[in-house]
Amino acid sequence: MSTVKIDPANIEDASVLTAVQKKVFDAEREKWFKNQTGIIDYNIQPPGYDSIEMNTYMIRELDYYKVFYEDTIVGGLIVTVAGKRHGRIDRIFIDPLYQGRGIGSQVLKIMEGNYSHVVSWELETSSLQLSNHTFYENLGFQKIFESHDEYCYEKKMNVEKGPTVIQRAVTIVDSSLKDVDLADTHVEHCSMEKTEFYGINGSFSTFSNSRMMGVQFSNCNLTESRFQNINFQRALLADLNLSHSEIAHVALGGVHIHDTHLGDAGEPLRFERCDLKESKFQNCNLKNVDISDCDTSGMMIDGILVKDLLEAYTQRMKK
Repeated sequence: MSTVKIDPANIEDASVLTAVQKKVFDAEREKWFKNQTGIIDYNIQPPGYDSIEMNTYMIRELDYYKVFYEDTIVGGLIVTVAGKRHGRIDRIFIDPLYQGRGIGSQVLKIMEGNYSHVVSWELETSSLQLSNHTFYENLGFQKIFESHDEYCYEKKMNVEKGPTVIQRAVTIVDSSLKDVDLADTHVEHCSMEKTEFYGINGSFSTFSNSRMMGVQFSNCNLTESRFQNINFQRALLADLNLSHSEIAHVALGGVHIHDTHLGDAGEPLRFERCDLKESKFQNCNLKNVDISDCDTSGMMIDGILVKDLLEAYTQRMKK
């Protein structure tokens, strides 16, 4: 059998892995949609798959592996392990030239061995990719959800009993837990709707694969917290200290940012590789703002086209 192995990816691998992803997912799009335009399927073409910056982010923040086949990088594996028990396969991709050789199945077996403490793995794939469905089912994954657009799969592993686990708990009515040490307890598949947590030390806890619509966090210390792969539509973020935080690879369509400031230290913001088309800045302090290497076509300041302002400046400097 040919040698297949996985090693942690480095930032220096970003360009190579981006090129492989682009080759893989562009081929998938061509396979399923051919010349059709305007179709979006994020399982067939994941967000940022062709972006070196996105791959750099994932290498830095997630468990990202490069896949070797006889010492040649032929693909990648990206996983997220939430807490101590559950894992998510974010992406697995193999160069089309090397598909059909059993590389993908070997990669997942290696992954399972490397994360022997994980009790379940989950993933999503497009409803169109029937070959993917067969691939995962042959490896022991079971379908747990399906819609018109995607299928969700889960594989439960045989792992020795670990920390206390609360599963499918009976609803507690008009009762409370007080002064109880629940450290290292795992709560799974439980209904906790409208539960109230007050005065809790939840440092370094994890919430994953959970429905938390309408949850409210107030007067909480969330220093060093991470929010990744989260649906924040119509959320309210207000009265927050976000100093030194990083906001990256975020969809901001329709977001309204107002009444903000730069904190006590007055440290400036940075916008890089952002699409701010048709955005508006009103009644803002833009003193000493630096705009460079940007497409400013149609941009206006106080009703005057920036293009006209720059041309007027150029003409004046020639005199």
